[in-house]
Formats: sequence, structure tokens, C-alpha cells
Amino acid sequence: MYNLIKTLVLFGLACLLTSGFVPSNVLRINDPDFIRLRGKSFNNITLELSLKPFKKNDKAYRQQVATELFTQWSALLRHADTVSVMLWTSDGSEILDYTGNMNQPLEWAKYMGNPNTDHEVGSGPKDLSLHERAYLYMDNPPAYTYGDLKAIIDALKEAGKRVTGKPIRIGATFDPGPEFAKSEFKYKKHPEILGGNAMGHKTMVSCYSTLNADNQAYAGFPKGIPASTPFGTFLGRQSQHFLTDLGYDYIWFSNGFGFGVEGWSSTGAIFNGKAFTPEKLAYTRELIADFWNLFRKECPHFQIQTRGTNLSTGADLARDGVDLKQIYGGHYNILPPPNSPWAALDGDFGLEMVGYMSRMAELPDERYLFRYYTHDPWWVNSPWLDRYGQEPHDIYLPMAVARINAKGEIKLPTHLNLLTADNTYGEMPAQVPNEVTPHILKARYDSPTEPGPLVWVYPFDEYHNWAYKQPARVPEIYYGDWLIRQAINNGFPLNTIVSTNSFQKVVTAKPTFFNESVLVSIVPEANSSLEKSLIAFVQSGGKLLIYGPADHAGKAFLSLLNLENTTALEGDFVVNSKINLDKLDKPYPTKIIHRALFSGGGLSTHIKTRTDDTRVLATMTQGSKSRDVVWVRELPGWKGGKVAYVRGTNSSKFTGGKLLTPDDPEQLFTGPLLMRYVLKEFGVDYRIDKRNPSVKNPVLTIAKGSNGYFFSGYCPNTTVTHRFKLSQGAPILTGYETELVDGYSVYNLPKAWHRESRFFIDQLDGIVSCQEMTSGMPHMNRCVRLTGLKNATVHIYPDEGVSDQELHVYTNSSYPWRKGKATVKPGDIKYGNHYVVENVTGDLVAFW
Repeated sequence: MYNLIKTLVLFGLACLLTSGFVPSNVLRINDPDFIRLRGKSFNNITLELSLKPFKKNDKAYRQQVATELFTQWSALLRHADTVSVMLWTSDGSEILDYTGNMNQPLEWAKYMGNPNTDHEVGSGPKDLSLHERAYLYMDNPPAYTYGDLKAIIDALKEAGKRVTGKPIRIGATFDPGPEFAKSEFKYKKHPEILGGNAMGHKTMVSCYSTLNADNQAYAGFPKGIPASTPFGTFLGRQSQHFLTDLGYDYIWFSNGFGFGVEGWSSTGAIFNGKAFTPEKLAYTRELIADFWNLFRKECPHFQIQTRGTNLSTGADLARDGVDLKQIYGGHYNILPPPNSPWAALDGDFGLEMVGYMSRMAELPDERYLFRYYTHDPWWVNSPWLDRYGQEPHDIYLPMAVARINAKGEIKLPTHLNLLTADNTYGEMPAQVPNEVTPHILKARYDSPTEPGPLVWVYPFDEYHNWAYKQPARVPEIYYGDWLIRQAINNGFPLNTIVSTNSFQKVVTAKPTFFNESVLVSIVPEANSSLEKSLIAFVQSGGKLLIYGPADHAGKAFLSLLNLENTTALEGDFVVNSKINLDKLDKPYPTKIIHRALFSGGGLSTHIKTRTDDTRVLATMTQGSKSRDVVWVRELPGWKGGKVAYVRGTNSSKFTGGKLLTPDDPEQLFTGPLLMRYVLKEFGVDYRIDKRNPSVKNPVLTIAKGSNGYFFSGYCPNTTVTHRFKLSQGAPILTGYETELVDGYSVYNLPKAWHRESRFFIDQLDGIVSCQEMTSGMPHMNRCVRLTGLKNATVHIYPDEGVSDQELHVYTNSSYPWRKGKATVKPGDIKYGNHYVVENVTGDLVAFW
């Protein structure tokens, strides 16, 4: 009876909790490990929200909406220290227009589409798109004042505290564009502040613009705006009054604001698509720095959170003069930009991943964000339900990413943002948090605790130094991130990043830290400390993949690579590759175009001395002239170390759109494919079978967490077949069956997938199944069965810290495990902490 009563009480508490009436810390007292995501909880979770759900302007309705908001997401919010709500009230003009009067009418984002066009809201021909004409989101939306907005903020703070038991923070938003609400200030009174062209000619506010004179009274300028007032000064002073008076806790700079002028384009102030003008870099950096300093002078203490651009650190610097190093080092109390939500719109997950990783290589401090796109409150789409098709690839792929700091610690995102909790019609369908939350928690449980098989050693400092001290290298800065973008889009399984500075500190303090990883790096600066560190890494047994031009390489590194530069070539080539791994009914073309402008210069690389220790894997030929573009080298004295070099061709160009356009894969070979192909030399072999070159390749990450491997993927086309083999054997995905072919595990996988592998097997063929089961034994956390083994060698990776005494392995046996105990021995440490069982035929069960 006692146990029954206890169960009913706990069930009742759980019901009350999910209903929003019991603070989540009630259960935290009793079971902290359960509540705290096994040590991987978030510092902060932000629910982004427009005012559209507040369809009635009265106190009771405000409280009802606020309570429902926090209740819906309570299963996720319990895993945060602090909860925030970021309010998309308007387009930021509510800050610009603020006079200090709480009775001032509020222009708010009550529209679907763009209300700042030549067509009035709800008027014009029916065939106009939402980008050409907006509609009201409901009949007779409520009118609000600034005082009403403050009441909404108060209701959110009260309900949030009551439902979650946690501190509640409210954020304001400033957007530079025309998307969300009518803006008389931007588009009629002060069009001189417009500069960017992301949504038409001069539609986006430039952070370093200046204002014309204005005699209207504003909260921070009661006597009007003097002529030539810097926009940073005006926005900063207005923000200080607005945030203070209404009870906000921080401000969000949206859509690239504060990071140049062109937040969405592959061109900008430095690059016009045809040529770079690096002589503008110093001036542009000064303008951007002035904005941040001016804003902070007027608004010194409120935290700034940032959206950033749709591109990457190197590309932003080279095209638009965005000096991220200066911004991060300015002590502005900012959070760095998260991943871009645009992958949901254009499927360019390579660009999302490159942008996300390159911006976290160095940080203002240890905090950074992951942002997920659930609803769009303006453009009549709800990505989880439509663009993603309820598939969680944009959760598992970026959440497999981790950074390594200078101490050699694996650092995960500290903040999680959800854009947004409401849809275009002001609805908050509970279906979305109910479906999204389990995937976010699962990805967090499985997040990395070790470096992945590939670690990008990102040249954060080098790029910023080259831009101002070696301006001729700006095209090389631009090129590097675009190459990795295309490589990821073609299956290059990158998930871990460390800056060049942090890498050198880690490898000095922990020489074996990267022993299980392949480092991926540009050619280091001649005679630099990075050059010495990379050479020493290889010569002491490390694995290194170098990409990009070697025009500035030092003698020592040229010697390591056995590389010599000669006359640069560009234009049409024939590619000859010995590592064409993918199987196609119609093969990839052999023609390739190397455009020097987009590929860091022309092709000038070839092997200096033809020796047995250097193997050429790919060449590019132009008439009678040939260049070596991929090779691998290893010497006996390197203790098993190996270096591969991929010169790299971007295989994309500027065609006038937002992003660089990849070459047609039916007509031209995709150069970045070679980045994945060469991984076979390091024991990371991922192959794809598909019908023809136009079928898009999958995106893949391989992360390591709690001593296991976690494979996450996105298949733009689910007709492809995947083939895997790592150095220790074919990975066997838990919960799936595979047909082994020539030692590879072969899978046909869904649109989005995320699977653990704790077993790798050496076996040529056969159908093998890997299924979770129960051991029936006390104090055992996991039990997994393999079937279909044929004289197999099985490599087992139990959870971190499990010893051989705690690992129980049986062959061809069953509960209660009285026979069939297998002989287990430690595996080769170069493949990580694992155990090996040899010559297994039939079934194998492992539990620990």
C-alpha cells in the first residue's frame, strides 16, 4: 500500500509539473541527475515570441498566454538554469520611435509578409507575394501602447517564475530590415541610414550610418536628433531608455546587424563578385568598431546577443570587412552569433555548419548559442512541420558540433534559442514542443565528450592577421571556408573545431589529446609556431590533412609535404583521381574548372621528388600541363604519422544571387569531393552509391561521446546507399541491420538519422543485426546483442570508465548467462579505449 501511495503522489506531482503549477525544482531536490541532463544542462533556454499570441489586450488573457507558453516547453525548460523570452515586438523601430511616454501608440508586428513595400497592407493585385505586400494576421488585431508592452513583459516574468521556478529574462530585438512591421523611421523619415541590399536596393540599416537632423523629440534626444549623429549613438541611447523603462534584460541584434552591411550575401563592401578591394578593409573595420564603441558608450551594461550573418568568419572578413576578432575582443558583453537558420530554407547545411564552427573557434568567453527554427511568425511557415517535414536533421547535425578550448576541454553550447514559439497566425501548437523536445534532449545526451575523428584547426588569428598585413591573401581567406562548406555538403564528416592558438596550447600540454583524430588545417605560415606544431604532430605519429594553396609555405613545411610550387594555372582541367570511392550508374564527369578568384589563386602544386613515400592520388591536367592536387606521404621515422595534401578547387562561382553557386555536377567534377575521398588514407572510409551526379550527397557528422561513436546524417535524397568502414572495422549502428559487403557496413537511411555505434566488426559479408535488449542482471546499464556474425573480430566500446571486469560478453548464450562467456582483451589503444573479442560466429551479447 505504501508503494502504491508513493507512486500516486509522484504521478500527481508530475501531472502538476507539466500543467505549470509546480516549480520544476521540486523534483530536482530528489533526483538531480535525472533533472540535470547528466551534467549537460543549459545555462539558458530562450523562447522567442512575437506579440501575436496576445490577441486580446487584457490582463487575464495575457496571463493565460504566458502560462501556456512556459507550460508547453516545461519538459525542456527544466534543463536550464535561466529561462528567457525574446520578444519580436516589431522590427526594432519601437526602440527608434520611443519617446519615453508609456501612452505612446505601439506599431507592432501584426502582419504576414513585408509591410514596407509600395503596396499598402491588404491591397494590390492578388498575385502579389508576401514579399511584395503584407496582410494583417487576424481581423482587427488589438491596439497596443508601450505601457501595454510593459504589462506583457511583466506577465511573462510572473508566469515564467511561477511555472518554471527559475529566473526569467526578457530580451528586446532590433532588426535592420523591412520584414516585420511598418517603419516610418527607416523608410520615410531617415532612409539615409539604409545601405544593405538583402531585401532589395538599400533596404537594410547600416550600423555605421549617420542620421540627418530631426526635430522630433525622442526618449534619448528630447530636443531632436542633431545632424550627422552616428546611428550607433542614437540606437544606443534609445536602447538604454527603452530597455530600462520597459523592464527588459538584454537586446538581440538581428540579421547581421553590427556585422557589416550585407548579412546574407556572398558579396559586400570588399568583394563585388568580380574582384576584391582589400584596401577598404582597415576603413571598414574602423567603421564597424566605431558602431560597437558608440553603442556601448550610450548603453553600457545590457547584454547584447547577436544573430550574425549567414556566412562564416573567413568569408565575412574577406567580402564585407567583418573583423570578428575585434568584435570579440572589444569587451562589449556580447554572446556570439549562433548557427544560421537559413539551412531550413536552402538546404545548405554545409554553410550552416561552417558558419557555426568558424565563429566558435575563438569566443569572447566560454558561452555560445545553438538556435533551432521551429516556427516563423512572419512568413507563413513552421519549419519543424513543413520545411523540415518533422525530421530532426537540423537538430542532430549542429548539436554534434563541439569546440575545444585552450585547456583541452570539450565545450558545448551554453545557450539554446527556439525561433519561435508561435506561428504566423499567433498560434502556439503544442505538437511542436512535444515533438521537438525529445530530439533536442537526445542530441544533448549524446553530445561530444571527446574530439571527433576529424578536428578542424581553424586559422582564426591567421585570417585576421593576413587581411591587414598581407592583403594579397584576402582571396585565400575567402576561399578556405567555401571549400569546407562544399566538402561538408558532399559528406565530409566534420564536427569538432579548435583554433590554431588553442591547438598549440593543447598539444603542448596534452601531447596525446588528438591521437585518435585527423587534424584538418590550412598550410601554416612560414616559420610560424603553428608550422612547428603541425610538423611535430605528424612526426610523432599524428594524422594531418592539409588543404588550400601553398604559395606562402615555409621550407620546412614544403619539405614535410614533399611539395614544390610552379607556374599557376586556371581554367578548364581534366581531373584524374585514383580515389573515386562513390559508385554511380552514370559516373562523375572528369572535367573541372578551377577559378583562381574563388579558389585562392591558380594551381601551382606538384610533388618535388617522386619517391615511394609519396603517393599521388589525384592530378588535374590542362593540355600538356599537369598539376598534382592530392597526395599522401608517410615516412618510417614518423611513428605511424601521415600527412595528406588536397590543393582544393572551390567548384562554385558568383552568379548574382545571395550565395556562391556550385558547379553543375552533371557537367563538372565537384572538387571538394576529394576532401572526403582522401580520408580513406586515414581509416575513415565513407562511400555513397547513387544513380547519377545530380543526386545530392548526404551530410554526415561522426562525434565521440562517452566513449561511443554517434553518427548523424541528412539525406537530401533517400535513394542513396551508405557504406562505412573505419580503421577498427565496419561500424554497426545500434537498432539497425546491415549487409556487410567487402568489409563495409551498408545502410539505406532515412531523411534524418542519428545512431550510436559501440561495435565495429571485421567481417567480409553477411547480414548483421544490432539490437538493444535487457540482460536480466542487476546493476547493468546497457545490454546489446549482435547477430549474424561469421568468424568476426568484434571491437566493443562500452561507456566511459567501464573496465574489463565490468564488461560482460557472451557468445551464443542467453539469460541467465551460465555458459558462453567470451574471452575479452583490451584493444589497440590507437583506436581508443575498447575491448576485442575474436573469432565470433553466431550471436554476441555485451552488457555493462
